[in-house]
Amino acid sequence: MAKAFTVASWNVEHFKNNPVRIDLVIQFMKEQNPDLFALYEVESSEVYTTLVSKMPNYHFHITEGPQTQEILVGVKKTLTAFFTQKVEFKSGNTYLRPGALLTVRFSGKDYPILFLHTKSSTKPIGLGLRDDMFERAFKFKKYLDKISQQANQVPANFIFLGDLNTMGMKYPFKREIIVDYELQKLDIGAQRSKMRRLSKNQLHTWWNGPGKYPPSNLDHVIASNQLKFKKFNGTEIDVRGWPKKNTDQEKVDWIKKYSDHGLLFFQVEKS
Repeated sequence: MAKAFTVASWNVEHFKNNPVRIDLVIQFMKEQNPDLFALYEVESSEVYTTLVSKMPNYHFHITEGPQTQEILVGVKKTLTAFFTQKVEFKSGNTYLRPGALLTVRFSGKDYPILFLHTKSSTKPIGLGLRDDMFERAFKFKKYLDKISQQANQVPANFIFLGDLNTMGMKYPFKREIIVDYELQKLDIGAQRSKMRRLSKNQLHTWWNGPGKYPPSNLDHVIASNQLKFKKFNGTEIDVRGWPKKNTDQEKVDWIKKYSDHGLLFFQVEKS
């Protein structure tokens, strides 16, 4: 099948005004050469300014509001796309990130792509906020299906993705919801909405090196069932960065230079 477009999704932890790190991140992104991408945890306008200067073949959009961390989206100028900030994905919390919706038009079809950075916490409030955000995404899919039906394009070519922070919940009195349970509920919600969580060639996408926290499975892509994707050694998502390194030391070195999150890369195929 022929390529429609490629997507990269990457949480660059606390991405702020550090010229050396900004240049490293930009160079790494250029090497991936995605048609569109999202960066999470952007904390400085200098990041936006430098990207615009050093990646002139992209249009850039960024969320805004009282939150500290923003989602920055880049899309190649060869693509037709429309950007919308979706504040409902703050789930009523002033300081959470809004969703960043990029609707790509390709070969006469719309592909709504929602980039999310959900609440990071193993406390009950964290799990509750993530669950609410996921439910809002599935309800949005139903809304898009209705719009697509009117245009004789059923169902909608919807994708939502990002740092979804699926880390389960810990609670006093020996109560715990493990990560697998949270992912099972996410998968059930996707199935009911005629969507699915895409397969990755690396399970763990976050690690901060040896210490208190083990490698974790935090970053995901959920897509409408009818969409087709290029396979990377049998899986739909190629996780790039530290997860591809061979030794712990190589991984730690990469994390220090770039980020504790790996980059998700995938290719949507033309239907």
